[in-house]
Amino acid sequence: MEGPLEPRDPSRLRVSDADRHKVAEILRQAAGEGRLDLDELDERLESAYAAKTYADLVPITADLPLRDAERLPGSVPQPASPNLPAARYDSTIAVMGGSNRKGLWEVGATHTAFAMWAGITLDLREARLTSRETVIYANAIWAGIDIVVNEHTQVIVDGIGIMGGFEQARDKVAPTIGPESPVVRVKGIALMAGVSVQRRPMPNPRRLRRR
Repeated sequence: MEGPLEPRDPSRLRVSDADRHKVAEILRQAAGEGRLDLDELDERLESAYAAKTYADLVPITADLPLRDAERLPGSVPQPASPNLPAARYDSTIAVMGGSNRKGLWEVGATHTAFAMWAGITLDLREARLTSRETVIYANAIWAGIDIVVNEHTQVIVDGIGIMGGFEQARDKVAPTIGPESPVVRVKGIALMAGVSVQRRPMPNPRRLRRR
Protein backbone atom coordinates (compact mmCIF):
# COMPACT_ATOMS: atom_id res chain seq x y z
CA MET A 1 0.00 0.00 0.00
CA GLU A 2 1.37 3.37 -0.95
CA GLY A 3 1.95 5.94 1.75
CA PRO A 4 0.50 9.47 1.80
CA LEU A 5 1.65 11.77 -0.94
CA GLU A 6 4.33 14.27 0.00
CA PRO A 7 3.33 17.96 -0.21
CA ARG A 8 4.35 19.42 -3.55
CA ASP A 9 7.06 22.05 -3.45
CA PRO A 10 5.62 25.06 -5.34
CA SER A 11 9.10 26.25 -6.27
CA ARG A 12 9.53 23.18 -8.52
CA LEU A 13 6.35 23.72 -10.52
CA ARG A 14 6.67 24.80 -14.16
CA VAL A 15 5.87 28.42 -14.94
CA SER A 16 3.52 29.63 -17.67
CA ASP A 17 3.95 32.38 -20.25
CA ALA A 18 1.57 34.49 -18.15
CA ASP A 19 3.92 34.14 -15.17
CA ARG A 20 6.89 35.23 -17.28
CA HIS A 21 4.98 38.24 -18.63
CA LYS A 22 3.91 39.13 -15.08
CA VAL A 23 7.52 39.23 -13.89
CA ALA A 24 8.60 41.16 -17.00
CA GLU A 25 6.00 43.83 -16.24
CA ILE A 26 7.23 44.09 -12.63
CA LEU A 27 10.78 44.55 -13.92
CA ARG A 28 9.76 47.25 -16.40
CA GLN A 29 7.87 49.09 -13.69
CA ALA A 30 10.91 48.86 -11.36
CA ALA A 31 13.13 50.27 -14.12
CA GLY A 32 10.68 53.12 -14.65
CA GLU A 33 10.92 53.93 -10.92
CA GLY A 34 14.72 53.96 -11.09
CA ARG A 35 15.20 50.73 -9.13
CA LEU A 36 16.95 49.02 -12.06
CA ASP A 37 19.23 50.42 -14.74
CA LEU A 38 18.86 49.39 -18.37
CA ASP A 39 21.57 46.74 -18.23
CA GLU A 40 19.99 45.13 -15.17
CA LEU A 41 16.59 45.28 -16.84
CA ASP A 42 17.85 43.52 -19.99
CA GLU A 43 19.65 40.87 -17.97
CA ARG A 44 16.64 40.13 -15.77
CA LEU A 45 14.20 40.10 -18.66
CA GLU A 46 16.37 37.52 -20.39
CA SER A 47 16.38 35.40 -17.24
CA ALA A 48 12.63 35.79 -16.80
CA TYR A 49 11.78 34.59 -20.31
CA ALA A 50 14.24 31.69 -19.94
CA ALA A 51 12.81 30.55 -16.56
CA LYS A 52 11.38 27.02 -16.43
CA THR A 53 10.21 26.77 -12.79
CA TYR A 54 9.19 29.15 -10.02
CA ALA A 55 12.58 28.51 -8.42
CA ASP A 56 14.09 30.18 -11.50
CA LEU A 57 11.57 33.02 -11.60
CA VAL A 58 11.11 34.08 -7.96
CA PRO A 59 14.73 35.21 -7.29
CA ILE A 60 14.57 37.66 -10.21
CA THR A 61 12.28 39.98 -8.21
CA ALA A 62 13.51 39.01 -4.72
CA ASP A 63 15.07 42.46 -4.09
CA LEU A 64 12.09 44.43 -5.43
CA PRO A 65 9.02 45.53 -3.44
CA LEU A 66 5.98 43.50 -4.45
CA ARG A 67 2.29 43.76 -3.74
CA ASP A 68 0.60 40.57 -2.54
CA ALA A 69 -1.18 40.21 -5.89
CA GLU A 70 2.20 40.17 -7.66
CA ARG A 71 3.67 37.33 -5.62
CA LEU A 72 4.31 34.01 -7.29
CA PRO A 73 4.00 30.51 -5.83
CA GLY A 74 7.15 29.63 -3.92
CA SER A 75 7.77 33.19 -2.72
CA VAL A 76 7.53 34.00 0.96
CA PRO A 77 5.14 36.75 2.14
CA GLN A 78 6.94 39.56 3.91
CA PRO A 79 5.93 40.59 7.46
CA ALA A 80 2.83 42.76 7.48
CA SER A 81 4.43 45.38 9.75
CA PRO A 82 8.19 45.32 9.11
CA ASN A 83 8.67 48.79 10.60
CA LEU A 84 6.98 48.14 13.94
CA PRO A 85 9.38 48.09 16.91
CA ALA A 86 10.10 44.61 18.20
CA ALA A 87 11.96 43.56 21.34
CA ARG A 88 15.01 41.42 20.63
CA TYR A 89 15.82 38.35 22.71
CA ASP A 90 19.04 36.41 22.23
CA SER A 91 18.35 33.90 25.01
CA THR A 92 15.49 32.31 26.91
CA ILE A 93 16.12 30.62 30.27
CA ALA A 94 13.62 28.86 32.51
CA VAL A 95 14.38 27.02 35.77
CA MET A 96 11.51 25.44 37.69
CA GLY A 97 9.09 27.62 35.80
CA GLY A 98 8.08 28.59 32.29
CA SER A 99 8.89 31.12 29.57
CA ASN A 100 7.06 31.91 26.33
CA ARG A 101 8.13 34.01 23.35
CA LYS A 102 5.37 34.73 20.86
CA GLY A 103 3.91 37.42 18.66
CA LEU A 104 6.18 40.04 17.13
CA TRP A 105 9.72 39.74 18.49
CA GLU A 106 13.16 39.88 16.93
CA VAL A 107 15.51 36.91 16.68
CA GLY A 108 19.19 37.29 15.81
CA ALA A 109 21.37 34.84 13.92
CA THR A 110 21.49 32.66 17.04
CA HIS A 111 19.23 32.15 20.04
CA THR A 112 20.00 30.10 23.16
CA ALA A 113 17.23 28.34 25.08
CA PHE A 114 17.89 26.48 28.35
CA ALA A 115 15.24 24.80 30.49
CA MET A 116 15.63 22.80 33.71
CA TRP A 117 12.53 21.39 35.39
CA ALA A 118 10.67 23.91 33.29
CA GLY A 119 9.00 24.61 29.97
CA ILE A 120 9.86 27.00 27.14
CA THR A 121 7.86 27.86 24.03
CA LEU A 122 9.52 29.78 21.20
CA ASP A 123 6.86 30.78 18.67
CA LEU A 124 8.61 32.03 15.53
CA ARG A 125 5.55 32.31 13.30
CA GLU A 126 5.35 36.11 13.61
CA ALA A 127 8.92 36.70 14.76
CA ARG A 128 11.27 38.94 12.80
CA LEU A 129 14.22 36.77 11.75
CA THR A 130 17.23 38.95 11.03
CA SER A 131 19.28 36.27 9.21
CA ARG A 132 18.61 33.94 6.30
CA GLU A 133 19.52 31.06 8.66
CA THR A 134 18.73 31.14 12.36
CA VAL A 135 20.43 28.68 14.72
CA ILE A 136 18.64 27.87 17.96
CA TYR A 137 20.68 26.14 20.66
CA ALA A 138 18.07 24.28 22.71
CA ASN A 139 19.24 22.42 25.82
CA ALA A 140 16.77 20.83 28.23
CA ILE A 141 17.16 18.83 31.45
CA TRP A 142 13.99 17.23 32.82
CA ALA A 143 12.15 19.86 30.87
CA GLY A 144 10.47 20.67 27.58
CA ILE A 145 11.27 23.14 24.81
CA ASP A 146 8.71 23.63 22.03
CA ILE A 147 9.64 25.60 18.91
CA VAL A 148 6.85 26.66 16.56
CA VAL A 149 7.39 27.82 12.96
CA ASN A 150 5.11 28.74 10.06
CA GLU A 151 4.57 26.89 6.79
CA HIS A 152 7.23 28.91 4.92
CA THR A 153 10.11 27.99 7.25
CA GLN A 154 12.59 25.27 6.41
CA VAL A 155 13.49 23.25 9.51
CA ILE A 156 16.70 21.35 10.24
CA VAL A 157 16.82 19.41 13.51
CA ASP A 158 20.35 18.54 14.57
CA GLY A 159 20.17 17.63 18.26
CA ILE A 160 20.61 14.66 20.57
CA GLY A 161 18.05 13.10 22.89
CA ILE A 162 19.39 11.15 25.88
CA MET A 163 16.58 9.23 27.54
CA GLY A 164 14.40 11.83 25.89
CA GLY A 165 13.35 13.20 22.52
CA PHE A 166 14.87 15.76 20.14
CA GLU A 167 12.76 15.79 17.01
CA GLN A 168 10.57 17.53 14.48
CA ALA A 169 6.95 16.90 15.39
CA ARG A 170 4.28 16.15 12.82
CA ASP A 171 3.27 19.26 10.88
CA LYS A 172 -0.07 20.89 11.64
CA VAL A 173 0.08 22.67 8.27
CA ALA A 174 1.59 21.56 4.97
CA PRO A 175 5.00 23.15 4.28
CA THR A 176 5.28 25.74 1.52
CA ILE A 177 9.02 26.05 0.97
CA GLY A 178 10.48 28.34 -1.67
CA PRO A 179 13.84 29.86 -2.62
CA GLU A 180 13.29 32.76 -0.19
CA SER A 181 12.27 30.59 2.75
CA PRO A 182 14.13 31.21 6.02
CA VAL A 183 16.00 28.32 7.62
CA VAL A 184 15.71 27.46 11.31
CA ARG A 185 18.36 25.01 12.49
CA VAL A 186 17.89 23.56 15.98
CA LYS A 187 20.86 22.12 17.87
CA GLY A 188 21.35 20.93 21.42
CA ILE A 189 20.75 18.14 23.92
CA ALA A 190 17.61 16.86 25.64
CA LEU A 191 18.53 14.95 28.80
CA MET A 192 15.49 13.09 30.10
CA ALA A 193 13.59 15.88 28.39
CA GLY A 194 11.91 16.81 25.15
CA VAL A 195 12.78 19.31 22.42
CA SER A 196 10.38 19.54 19.49
CA VAL A 197 9.91 21.71 16.40
CA GLN A 198 6.51 21.91 14.73
CA ARG A 199 4.93 23.75 11.80
CA ARG A 200 1.58 25.30 12.67
CA PRO A 201 -0.85 27.64 10.90
CA MET A 202 -0.48 31.36 11.51
CA PRO A 203 -2.44 32.65 14.52
CA ASN A 204 -6.05 33.61 13.89
CA PRO A 205 -6.03 37.28 12.76
CA ARG A 206 -9.42 37.89 14.39
CA ARG A 207 -8.04 36.76 17.73
CA LEU A 208 -4.99 38.98 17.26
CA ARG A 209 -7.17 42.01 16.52
CA ARG A 210 -9.22 41.40 19.67
CA ARG A 211 -6.04 41.01 21.68
